[in-house]
Amino acid sequence: MKHMHIRPISKPLCILMTALLLTSCSTVQTTQGGAVGVGRTQRMSVSEQQVEQAAREQYAEVLADARKKGTLNRDAAQLNRIRSISSRLIAQTAVFRPDARNWQWEQNLITAPEVNAWCMPGGKIAVYTGLIEKLRITDDELAAVLGHEIAHALREHARERASQQVGTDLASAGAEILGAIYGIEGIGKIASTGLQLGIGLPNSRLHETEADRIGIELSARAGFDPRAAVSLWQKMAQVSSGAPPEFLSTHPSRENRMNDLNDYAQRVMPLYEQARKKR
Repeated sequence: MKHMHIRPISKPLCILMTALLLTSCSTVQTTQGGAVGVGRTQRMSVSEQQVEQAAREQYAEVLADARKKGTLNRDAAQLNRIRSISSRLIAQTAVFRPDARNWQWEQNLITAPEVNAWCMPGGKIAVYTGLIEKLRITDDELAAVLGHEIAHALREHARERASQQVGTDLASAGAEILGAIYGIEGIGKIASTGLQLGIGLPNSRLHETEADRIGIELSARAGFDPRAAVSLWQKMAQVSSGAPPEFLSTHPSRENRMNDLNDYAQRVMPLYEQARKKR
């Protein structure tokens, strides 16, 4: 067997590699577990302030664009409906993180055909009329959507994804340096793809599952039927195209998602019954 002679890596290069592959991370507990038990710790290398500032700027741009097009808050009745449901859900966010009550929450309606809604970091919410009209969405189902999106913000999933991307970029850069040293072409791209499949996609699926479970609990505590999350995703499945295999998707497979939604909806039914008695 022919032996390969490997050149030693110099000390300065070792230092550079270390700087590239390691980034300053902190372990945080963004939320309390609630009844659904979502209490995973998260590693962050991007600050909460940075992410929220970027979200405020992006949200302002989205609203300005919609205002210019005449598509912002055109339907007063639907806007009031969104804000009424949101306020009930926001009132329950302290179960997961007390500081969320002090966020500068906003809810706006955009007239557009997309079946979509989102909540940016810090509580900036937008709902598209396509979601309401194409799904003929009920109040309970709309609460499931908004609860899910609010949960993403509570868990700071956008910040976590940004932190993961920093780590992926640094690891890929380190792999490129090694590739240059040992004459291995394209290793950075290979490393990036491997990290995305091995870390990025599974974490994104985990984020969706966490948002489903927290959203279901928020809905139940706010007096909305948590079982509506199941009928909502059944409707979503009817209007969406075929999804890729779960291991290549940022979302759980429909079967897995439905099973999990059914399970956790039943778990929080006592909270829903209690909330109904109080209303």
